[in-house]
Amino acid sequence: MLKSHNCGELNRGHKEYIVTLAGWVDRRRDHGGLIFIDLRDRSGIAQVVFNPETSRECHELASQLRNEYVVMIKGRVSLRPEGTENLKIATGEIEILADTVKILNTSKTTPFYINEDIEIDENLRLKYRYLDIRRDRMKNNIILRHRVVKMMRDYMDSKGFIEIETPILIKRTPEGARDYLVPSRVYPGKFYALPQSPQQLKQLLMVAGMEKYYQIAKCFRDEDTRADRQPEFTQLDIEMSFAEEEDVIGLLEDLFTKIMETIKPDKKIIKPFPRITYSDAMERYGSDKPDIRFGMEIKDLTDLLARSEFAVFSSTVAQGGKVKGICAPGCAGFTRTQINELNEMAKGFGAKGLVTILLDPSVKSLDDLGIDNVKSQIVKFLTIEQVKEMAVRLGSNTGDMLLIVAGDDETVSSTLGRLRSEMGRRLELADPNLFAYCFIVNFPLFSWDNKINRWESMHHPFTAPKEKDMAILDTNPAGVYGQHYDMVLNGYEIGGGSIRIYNSDLQRKVFKIMGYTDESVDQLFGHLLEAFSYGAPPHGGVAVGIDRILMLLTGESTIREVIPFPKNQNAFDLCFGAPATVSEEDLAELHISLKEQ
Repeated sequence: MLKSHNCGELNRGHKEYIVTLAGWVDRRRDHGGLIFIDLRDRSGIAQVVFNPETSRECHELASQLRNEYVVMIKGRVSLRPEGTENLKIATGEIEILADTVKILNTSKTTPFYINEDIEIDENLRLKYRYLDIRRDRMKNNIILRHRVVKMMRDYMDSKGFIEIETPILIKRTPEGARDYLVPSRVYPGKFYALPQSPQQLKQLLMVAGMEKYYQIAKCFRDEDTRADRQPEFTQLDIEMSFAEEEDVIGLLEDLFTKIMETIKPDKKIIKPFPRITYSDAMERYGSDKPDIRFGMEIKDLTDLLARSEFAVFSSTVAQGGKVKGICAPGCAGFTRTQINELNEMAKGFGAKGLVTILLDPSVKSLDDLGIDNVKSQIVKFLTIEQVKEMAVRLGSNTGDMLLIVAGDDETVSSTLGRLRSEMGRRLELADPNLFAYCFIVNFPLFSWDNKINRWESMHHPFTAPKEKDMAILDTNPAGVYGQHYDMVLNGYEIGGGSIRIYNSDLQRKVFKIMGYTDESVDQLFGHLLEAFSYGAPPHGGVAVGIDRILMLLTGESTIREVIPFPKNQNAFDLCFGAPATVSEEDLAELHISLKEQ
């Protein structure tokens, strides 16, 4: 090694040690006679002093150093003079008195400062990601990623799971998202697909008798990007034979409790992780990935407003719709501009409009509230009794604002759920020190897709129905529930799994309900159904998004901040310039020709 110690590990206990360090020049300060540099490696920073009285040659060479030069330095560890210590850093009590220095490489002026924690255009950071990773923010995120993944591996090993790698080049099968396709040179006109997940492969490993499998798996989906989604991502993939739903959920809860207590011991978690049914989550939060760190729960006002003089409410109820609301605490002072913004937001979420009711904060209690103390665009259609009843049901008090939406149940719940999230963010209702994990359970097995006019799986088509619903699978698919569970953290779905179908006849029946013909099932999934005919055990598993959990653990707003080399918001790799064109010769070798657009 070109160094005897790491910069960040030196302390007063190393006094008088002769050390050799190597790293990057973080800062250089010339004080006339003495030259100081902060030398940086992955472990931290050490201050190095160049004194012309110690070595004039070394001092002259130090005068040539610039930020991000790569250097090797040899010298003696000394305590800093009293009063010059820097207790903000781990090495702040010592310095190295250099007697030799060697420049290993020079550096151009970097496109942004490495040693300053300032906002930089993200595309510039991604283009020069190898420089961005030198900065503390990204470096620390990547080191934390390593620690979390290592904990996952150690935990799974301790529970008897075997890490098994699965192929990256596989067959395209429809599993909910668009595949990335890879043309085959050897088989003209045929394609591999990059796996959306190792779903079928891990099920085959259960048929193979591995019983307990896990993998830190790379997955690929050709979807539009967003803050918590990338074209390629990493998940902790788990499958286990002879398992029931609670076995998988219990394993996850234990693993993530240990991760939190080790990685973030200063944060609070709710134990045990709450179990919330899908229907309850949609009814209370308008989302199957609710942030349960704050209340503001949705309440049904349909019975209170069925005979309202406001025609939108009464006609909606008469047509079988719903009227629901939430309470925004302390928001009675919202301006007309702010209310209009919320109204446009609700329309953007699919609602026809939003009714707001502001309760005068100057009134001490609801008992003292009069109709003159109520501000609303529909106040003339309301009685004070109706306002008070709504306020009580929504858990409101004077000084609060009621947000009410009418329409079909799905649209109303979804709109209020998104408004709840937005208002929770604006009002900072969620405790940033609380990591509120929960499990969403008891999902419907199918959902009806109006666009393609057929049943789709809520999770994926390999999810087993609840045993009690098997009798109505053919006659009432809408009433069938699946053995499906999601793990949610602070409003993000970070994991999802299910107990699987392991019988080929049942799997074929589920595909048939989803509109697949026997021929298409054999073509797309014949390998899996064939495997089930050779003694497949009951099994189930889960996949947890490592990038998403790290985004939340680090407090970042996008998963791009916890991935070493991510694509940008437009799924473009600025560092390599990918995707890129290829030559006509390369295309011809793959038997591909491009049409002019």
